[in-house]
Amino acid sequence: MIPALLLAHGAGGTVRANFSPLIPQLSRKRRVHAIDFPGSGTTPRATAPLELDDLADQLVAAADGEERFAVVGFSMGCAVAVRAASRHPERVTALVLTAGFAHIDDETGARLREWRRLLAGDRTTLARYLMSVALGEPFHRRMTAEQAEGFLELIALTVPPGSPDQVDLVLRTDLRAELPSLTVPTLVIGAKHDRLISPGTTRALADLVPGSRWAELDSGHAPAVEAPAEWARLIEEFLDSLGPGR
Repeated sequence: MIPALLLAHGAGGTVRANFSPLIPQLSRKRRVHAIDFPGSGTTPRATAPLELDDLADQLVAAADGEERFAVVGFSMGCAVAVRAASRHPERVTALVLTAGFAHIDDETGARLREWRRLLAGDRTTLARYLMSVALGEPFHRRMTAEQAEGFLELIALTVPPGSPDQVDLVLRTDLRAELPSLTVPTLVIGAKHDRLISPGTTRALADLVPGSRWAELDSGHAPAVEAPAEWARLIEEFLDSLGPGR
């Protein structure tokens, strides 16, 4: 029996925003489950600071009765996926970590703190900043003026209310002591043109996971927009390569 698949979205994102182009393909072989974290989608915003343990347990609870499952994490969702594997090792069969981090370096931290600051201000200014760091430069350059304007409007209208809490969690997350103990098969996927999470930061995450595999997307920090088919292919090929039961 092929294990199910859980999807863990990124900070300031939702399941729909971060994964919707992939779900039809990934669902062909596996049952796919996901949850919007507090403050995203229709999930109410938390009344206290977010904790990684809580998000990991919420994600696993979304498995809806599945005994075992692989977890695909994106950005902040990578940290949630890792913690889910640490807390529920008997249930997590594999990890796919895309554009993630073990901890935030100074360069990335400066960008995240600017994002956090702009969340309190004008939505158009925030949207322009987010587009500048989320989209890879080659993809951004190919957009027409009309496409860029439409993307800006979409960002401004869909900022999750829980974004400040989620960005705060990213800034204080540190998995460096935890990652070397992972025993689950893991694929780490970097984003070649990532302007939010430094590509070297994702590579450092891979280096800390024993036996992890590495792949790279020709995209920025928005693979669901820039390279959805290739991203889905990498996920499926990795999971298929693990054989039955994985």
